[in-house]
Parts: sequence; structure tokens; C-alpha cells
Amino acid sequence: MNLEKVIFAFFILLAFTLNFGFFIGDIDVPHQHDVYELFAAVVVNLIATVLKFGDRTQLGALHLATSLVADLQLLAAAFVWGYCLYVTGVGMTPGVTSSIVSLSGGALMANLVSVVLLIGETLQMRR
Repeated sequence: MNLEKVIFAFFILLAFTLNFGFFIGDIDVPHQHDVYELFAAVVVNLIATVLKFGDRTQLGALHLATSLVADLQLLAAAFVWGYCLYVTGVGMTPGVTSSIVSLSGGALMANLVSVVLLIGETLQMRR
């Protein structure tokens, strides 16, 4: 067992599950989407991105691209949340909540692709 690969897979799966946990629920109901779960998803996605920098293979490039897309979408969701709550004073309306959850849904798809790549890579490994 390679500890580096365990840590790599752990952060990819944790990023996926945190993002899924935030995404699940009605799209326009603010109390079903926790801000701390979005924060945790952003932080874990950023850590997963840093872990992907060292891999110089083609599959590593795909891992990095999916992680960068997830980071961008989650940071945009956090920005929309903060902007609407603290700058404009609009608050968490159903429209704002839908925008935030939609952005996290895009990140969820990117994380899903990353998990599929990880599973495919694992299945191709030979002893």
C-alpha cells in the first residue's frame, strides 16, 4: 500500500462527498444548503488540487483540470453567496440559492469525473 496514493484518493473522495452533501436538497431552499459545508468543500478541493500538481502524466493533467474546474465553480458559488449576503444585501432569496447550488452542481460533475478517472486508474494498475 502506497501512503501517498491513499492520501490522494482520500482527498479526491472527500472533496466529492462534501460537494455532494452541499448540493443535495431542494435547489431554492437556503436552509438545506449549509455555508460551512460549502466552505469545507472549497478547502478540501483546494487541497486536492495542490496534491495533483506533482503528477506529470496525461491522466494527471486530466485530474488537475477537473480539480481546477471544481475549484473555480466552488469559489464562484462562495463569491455569489458573500456578494449577495454582504454587499448587495439581497440575502438568500430562492434565485440566489439556485445560482449557488447550480454552481456547486457544476463542481460536483467535475469531482465526479475526477473520481471516475481515479477508479479507472486504479483498475488499470498491475501488481
